[in-house]
Amino acid sequence: MRPVLEGLCHFESLKDGTLDICDLALMNEALDVRAENKALAMKHKL
Repeated sequence: MRPVLEGLCHFESLKDGTLDICDLALMNEALDVRAENKALAMKHKL
């Protein structure tokens, strides 16, 4: 649900099969990378 909550896709796209599990995995990975980069930036900003 993270991609939906983050605005990367619509919930309907998950339900109607427009997006598959690979699409979700890519979006989740991108969200993980973004969160990690943000955490690293904050850590080094001190």
